[in-house]
Amino acid sequence: MNFVFRKLQASFTQQAFVFSQTLPVCRAAPSVQCPTWGAAFVNERQHHSMPTHEIGRWKHLMKKRVQKKKKDRFQMKPIVASTDSAYGTLNVQVSGYDMALVEHYTQYIHNLCNRLGINVGLCYALPTKTMEVMLMQEKGTKMYVDAVLKTHERVVQLRSLDTMLCPILMDVVLKNQPEGVKLSVKEFTEEDFKGRFKERPEMRELMSQINY
Repeated sequence: MNFVFRKLQASFTQQAFVFSQTLPVCRAAPSVQCPTWGAAFVNERQHHSMPTHEIGRWKHLMKKRVQKKKKDRFQMKPIVASTDSAYGTLNVQVSGYDMALVEHYTQYIHNLCNRLGINVGLCYALPTKTMEVMLMQEKGTKMYVDAVLKTHERVVQLRSLDTMLCPILMDVVLKNQPEGVKLSVKEFTEEDFKGRFKERPEMRELMSQINY
């Protein structure tokens, strides 16, 4: 019996020794394979292949915006005709050498018209005009530039101005006119519209060459 028991004990220790040697290999294998298996499981997004019936989408619920055609900014608007009780289209022109004074006075006229309920069609600036003051030497015929004067001009365009309200407006505007600023009121014409743009003689020469 002792011999049999010793033999069984020896075989059991050998199996335990073999199992202890193979156990780390078995434990190491899943630790190496688990990350790749887990990554493959996470990357497999099977729900993309399933029909969602547009769940979570909202763009198809909004109305499609119709793109508006760009209007021509340089197109002349029709001139309002004068009546017995109202003037037509009037241009209130403010000009001067100091641009700050011209800008502030134009802004004052615009705000005053808004408070009195006068329809202001446009408020724009005309091209700056430059004038050189030449002087001649006392002993000689040569002339030199003494100063350069720049004239700034702004226009406030009024439409359908009431004849009863016009004297009140002009009285208030003239009393608050600053020094060095000129004020004039005239009817709007097609020439005034063309005066808003700078002339380009080079373009005229090219157009004449093309026509010929």
